[in-house]
Amino acid sequence: MQSSPVNRKCPGVCEHLPSQREDGNSCDFDWREVEILMFLSAIVMMKNRRAITLEQHIGNIFLFSKVANVVLFFRVDLRFGLLYITLCVVFLITCKPPIYMGPEYIKYFSDKTIDEELERDSRVTWLVEFYANWSPECQCFAPVFADLSLKYNCSGLKFGKIDIGRYASVAERYKVSPSPLSKQLPSLLLLQGGREIMRRPQVDKKGRAVSWSFTEENIIREFNLNEIFEKCKKVKGRSEKIEELGSLPQEDHDEQQPIRTLEESESKKDK
Repeated sequence: MQSSPVNRKCPGVCEHLPSQREDGNSCDFDWREVEILMFLSAIVMMKNRRAITLEQHIGNIFLFSKVANVVLFFRVDLRFGLLYITLCVVFLITCKPPIYMGPEYIKYFSDKTIDEELERDSRVTWLVEFYANWSPECQCFAPVFADLSLKYNCSGLKFGKIDIGRYASVAERYKVSPSPLSKQLPSLLLLQGGREIMRRPQVDKKGRAVSWSFTEENIIREFNLNEIFEKCKKVKGRSEKIEELGSLPQEDHDEQQPIRTLEESESKKDK
């Protein structure tokens, strides 16, 4: 990760590296290299403010460390820079980031099933993630969304996902741009009866996403998941009571009927 700075400080290697320092000490950073490292460190800190998970924090550090290495290697020797870029490209092609395979209660839609499923029951609220497999932000968000589905999935609140990198027509229909420049991935839409209630992140007039952090706390608060879940529990409790009343044995009703008839006959005699 820090191969260029390590080479600069490694005895036996740093002596053979060129340096722009006035004292000619090739085993220490010159002022330009210090500026580059400080600038990229500031970028890492800014990017990590939007990071959700520990993996995303570490990923940002690795990414910008590679950028710093490229710049520093090119300053030392053009051949070192080209070699390092080649190694990075080979690494990206051969070592793809892992896909989340943990437990979840999520329905995966296609372009043919999403509309039918969302409009099937108007009483069901859907929280749908629009994602793309190539997006690092979507990959980091996957375990967060899965954890929410495990906590809040019920008969009246369901969770779904649609890959708009694969189904472009769905992206157009629900007005979610898969372009990396728009920064709309991932997008969460709350829908009921196929009608959109709200979405995060919001989109400005230029089609760019308004900055929003996809933390579990933000999602629970913004989409009122606790309130929706409590309503589902109340509805479920009422339906269970109705089912219990409906499942009472018929013999009870039959036993009560003669008692009523006796009471009626006695009242008739009194009259």
